[in-house]
Amino acid sequence: MSAPTKPVDISDADFAQFVKSHPNVVVDAWAPWCGPCKRIAPIMDELAIEYNGQVAIAKLNTDDNQQTAMRYGIMSIPTLLVFKNGERVDQIVGVQPKDTLRARFNKSFGI
Repeated sequence: MSAPTKPVDISDADFAQFVKSHPNVVVDAWAPWCGPCKRIAPIMDELAIEYNGQVAIAKLNTDDNQQTAMRYGIMSIPTLLVFKNGERVDQIVGVQPKDTLRARFNKSFGI
């Protein structure tokens, strides 16, 4: 199954299924009031297009989905959770340049 080419909104209810449905997943944990989250959003949009179905990118609103945020110990946002074959392999806190994110994702996913 090819990953979507734009970020997908997910919730506590469908988080596990989304992570299991794709071999390479990045979950952007964010909140509407978070300024840095607004800065990273367009970067994630661009990366979703650039990966062209190789990486599934999801957005998890931590205000509305506190169960998942607590499970993964998210204390600061934005936090990017990186999953390979359903297992968390990396976690990135804060805004990073697109090139830095791409390099971290490529290393995690072996692409």
